[in-house]
Amino acid sequence: MVDISFKRIQQLAIPAIISGIAEPVLSLTDTAVVGNIPEFGKESLAAAGIVGTLLSTFIWVLGQSRSAITAIISQNLGAGNLDKLRSFPAQAVFFNVLTSLIILASTYFFSRQIFILMEADGRILDYSVDYYNIRVWGFPLTLYTFAIFGIFRGLQNTFWPMIVATTGVVVNIILDFTLVYGIEGFIEPMNIKGAAWASLIAQAVMAILVTVLLKTKTKVSLRFKKTLHPEVKRLVSMWGNLVIRSLALNAALILAVREATALGDNEIAGYTIAINLWLFAAFFLDGYGAAGNILGGRLLGGQDYKGLWSLTKKVCGYNLVVSAILITVGLVFYTPLGVLFNKEPEVLAVYDDIFWYVLISMPISAMAFTLDAVFKGLGEMKYLRNVLLGSTLLGFIPTLFISKYFGWQMDGIWYALLVWILYRALALIIKYKNKYYSLARTT
Repeated sequence: MVDISFKRIQQLAIPAIISGIAEPVLSLTDTAVVGNIPEFGKESLAAAGIVGTLLSTFIWVLGQSRSAITAIISQNLGAGNLDKLRSFPAQAVFFNVLTSLIILASTYFFSRQIFILMEADGRILDYSVDYYNIRVWGFPLTLYTFAIFGIFRGLQNTFWPMIVATTGVVVNIILDFTLVYGIEGFIEPMNIKGAAWASLIAQAVMAILVTVLLKTKTKVSLRFKKTLHPEVKRLVSMWGNLVIRSLALNAALILAVREATALGDNEIAGYTIAINLWLFAAFFLDGYGAAGNILGGRLLGGQDYKGLWSLTKKVCGYNLVVSAILITVGLVFYTPLGVLFNKEPEVLAVYDDIFWYVLISMPISAMAFTLDAVFKGLGEMKYLRNVLLGSTLLGFIPTLFISKYFGWQMDGIWYALLVWILYRALALIIKYKNKYYSLARTT
């Protein structure tokens, strides 16, 4: 019988929260540090925001294989077939790294053209290219680490990914301050390039550490075998659907940052602060979703639908509580959070006008992100693909262009984002009620 007690969910969720926020913390640290560079801090902040959006796009698109790996391993664990997966982990990791190298090779030499398309120009364009051309080398390391995180999660373990992620964050923070601002008499300030090197080194440390832990704490082998495991086909199918899903998701985020960039330097800098805080909250909310993902896949493998319904109620309820806590913290520290990233009055004025959108989105995001994670554990990748396509093409884009037509500017961007999140939450609730809740009642 699968343990879905409060204690067990916390054992999975709390480490998942800590490890899940590692990537946004890396980006937030870069954003906060470069935003306070004495010379051209605003331009550095804008560049970090633009590059962060692009890199998050790549990570979210190709990093979806982590969820597919977790789903396959956890479902086989629940069905008692774990011994049949011996060659699968190494092939899954190889698949992840190969796709990341393709992206690196196809973007590195065209980074300037990419950022021009994102409406960057002048100093912001130059800084974006400098920052990206260093940080992008960490992309294969990140996807390698994500793949092994997926293996750990499939084995119902979120503790070791937490240790790895926490170590990476600490290394990144220390190197950010050291390399960006320099140490008088020892290290010259590297400004935005220093932030990029700090992130790259932190990602390398995480990749090394997760390899050591996988070898010493599990029986999983990364020895590659040429004969493909049968589950690789399902992995590729799941990944393909999740890639399309993530492309739709990130199309919305890129369109949003493009529109914000076109409004002006102060607007994109203020938007960068708000969207990074929203992304941080999103990964924070993903912790209980991860517990639902991990345990849900195992319950499905064992065909325990009543247990699955009980688990879903619990993790959704816990995340609504977390969203209430995040709203409270945001209200109390509304102004200080903005000042943490930039001190220019014009930038803070933009931030002050829009951060409340982030706060009111929290309960909706809690439901959308929790059910999204549960559905990944259940292998419902095709439906998740369709939901994101619908929310982007039928929700976000029409709202964005209507808002632009009426001249709502920054408010219009956030109207579109709110519609986008609400569409996702409602679609997932309806699907779950019609399929899995019905199975729980009839079995």
